[in-house]
Amino acid sequence: PVHPRTRARLGELAETSQIDLIEPTGYLEFVGLMEGASVVITDSGGSQEETTVLGVPCLTVRPNTERPITITEGTNRLVACSREAILAEARAALGEGRSKGSRPKLWDGHAAERVADALLELA
Repeated sequence: PVHPRTRARLGELAETSQIDLIEPTGYLEFVGLMEGASVVITDSGGSQEETTVLGVPCLTVRPNTERPITITEGTNRLVACSREAILAEARAALGEGRSKGSRPKLWDGHAAERVADALLELA
């Protein structure tokens, strides 16, 4: 999914037959698309986390991230904002598949239960 302003800025990249650009989606549909993707290219912090949980290679086109654990333990890589860098990293990620990275400790979907237990201990 690509925001309309982003699509306009992509220029010729948006016209390649190797990349499908679609209209923005709802959250659940977006997560489903990420789960089925070979690689995700993003600048979104949320997508960095979601791809790490899903085990999908993620290329974050930014100089830094506020979610460094997605790089040290997950599937995320920072990529320079250039056509050459993005293409090189995408090719590398596609060649490696989903074997890199792991889900960080406590990213198990049970955070709400742990919070509730901690609150009950305070009561």
